[in-house]
Order: sequence, then C-alpha cells, then structure tokens
Amino acid sequence: MSPRRNRPRGGESPTDNASTAGDRYGGGGRSEEWQGEEWSVRPVSGASAAGKRYRCPGCDQEIPSGIPHLVAWSEYGGIDDRRHWHKACWNARDRRTTQVQRSRNAPRH
Repeated sequence: MSPRRNRPRGGESPTDNASTAGDRYGGGGRSEEWQGEEWSVRPVSGASAAGKRYRCPGCDQEIPSGIPHLVAWSEYGGIDDRRHWHKACWNARDRRTTQVQRSRNAPRH
C-alpha cells in the first residue's frame, strides 16, 4: 500500500484556493452597501447550527439546518439585527420583496 498524499495533485499549493474555500464554506466576510447603509455579509456553512431553522427575509421561506446561506447585518445594528438569507435572495434583494404580509405583532423571524 502506498502512503497517503498530503498535497494536491497537479502542482497546486494548499493555499491557492483558500479564498474560494472560505467563501464557499463559511469563512471570511465582506462589507456591502445597501439602502444607504453598510452591511456586513458572512457566508455560513449551516453545519454548525444543527437543529436550527431560520426564515429568509427575502423569500419568507425557512432555511433548514445544514443548508449553506448568508448572515447579513447593518454595521450600525446590534446582534439582534442579524438576518439569515439564502444566497440567491441576498443577491436579488433589490428586485424582490416578500409576498406575505405579516401582522404587526407577528415575529420578525
């Protein structure tokens, strides 16, 4: 039996795709401007929140546990202002609104 290879095939170094892997699996974050405010946006792999479900404000659908998604919050908001979005919903946030009208006393998420 031959020993296990610890480096990628094809001459790539392990750090060549570090930014791609980070964006894909929950590392790193970025800042975006939306509605005149700066927003922090961070990808989440979904694996760490076992059993939790979130409601996407873009489509008003649940994000089941284990599904990769984004967390976004205003730079001026607190920890309670974080919202979990589907990636496609965040990218289309200016083109779509929720179809469901919630009452005033309904929970926000």
